[in-house]
Amino acid sequence: MIRVAIVGAGIGAQHLAGYRSLPARFEVRTFCDLDTDRVRSVVGEDDSITVTGDLDAVLADPEIDLVDVCLPPHLHFPVSEKALTAGKHVVCEKPLVRSLAEADALIEVAQKTGRQVFPVFQYRYGKGTAQLKALIDAGLAGKPFAASLETHWNRDSVYYAVPWRGTWAGESGGAVLGHAIHNHDLLCSVFGPIAELSASTATRVNAIEVEDCGAILMVHENGALSTSSITLGAAMDTTRLRFAFEGLTAESGTAPYAPAEGGWRFTARAPYDQAAIDEVLAGLPVSLAGFAGFFDAIADALEGRGGHEVTLADGRQSIELVTAVYHATRTGQRVSLPLSRAAPLYESWLP
Repeated sequence: MIRVAIVGAGIGAQHLAGYRSLPARFEVRTFCDLDTDRVRSVVGEDDSITVTGDLDAVLADPEIDLVDVCLPPHLHFPVSEKALTAGKHVVCEKPLVRSLAEADALIEVAQKTGRQVFPVFQYRYGKGTAQLKALIDAGLAGKPFAASLETHWNRDSVYYAVPWRGTWAGESGGAVLGHAIHNHDLLCSVFGPIAELSASTATRVNAIEVEDCGAILMVHENGALSTSSITLGAAMDTTRLRFAFEGLTAESGTAPYAPAEGGWRFTARAPYDQAAIDEVLAGLPVSLAGFAGFFDAIADALEGRGGHEVTLADGRQSIELVTAVYHATRTGQRVSLPLSRAAPLYESWLP
């Protein structure tokens, strides 16, 4: 049983539901937020969960194994660092940190303390991605050719009425960092790391400091190409992914926050056989989706059976991609990855 403290009652409410779906693996002992009334509304009648506003007390509690950080982005690094130093494993919401310098510093702390950090990328888990992985493992996908991503959501002035949102100081970035980052992680988990990219971003929808639209062209290390279209000015929230391989094309549904959970379509490309694809799909067991799948993989990792969890290296890769996008859009240059410590925005992309 892994004993958990959740810190932050915003997205933390969804995390709590994920842990509660795995009662044989996790026990949420503590829920921490300065607004304790808000926490109590999330926890409900569950008297087994201690509600507190004292983070230091949480970190000092020897009964806590894992601290789940669900705070605004500017607090992710300092709170994760404190939790690691206190001997806790860490789950941290996106974005993991606010720069490559912070990512590397967090890696050093994790290595020094012997604790693990799991960046939150729950989009990886669901029926659709499990099906795609099975087809790739069965040799039915072949060479990756191209992919397209759409993160087309609707965010208006009501959303940005929260004081820290839409600002560089509070949110640390815009749609590239806070919205499309999940789809970019999912892309890289399927097509592999990015070798170079070019990008443009703009603030067209809301009167905010950060970007709310973007277009990115990426070249993967294996030669595949991908594009990412981002806007917070769509009429409705839609996420769509399309992967074209030598042997098949995989198309997601349009569920905005759980693309792996919707119905995917897998179409064979001649001379590959549709019947072989259908046979693989028919034999797959039901897989856990979203936060349940994400947390289940963490439990496996902490019990020594890792391999499906999101790693700290994955989190760093997501921050590296954001850094490259901001550099490309500000300079108009095509940016090569990986980025070294000498990269112009290594210390910070904040203007």
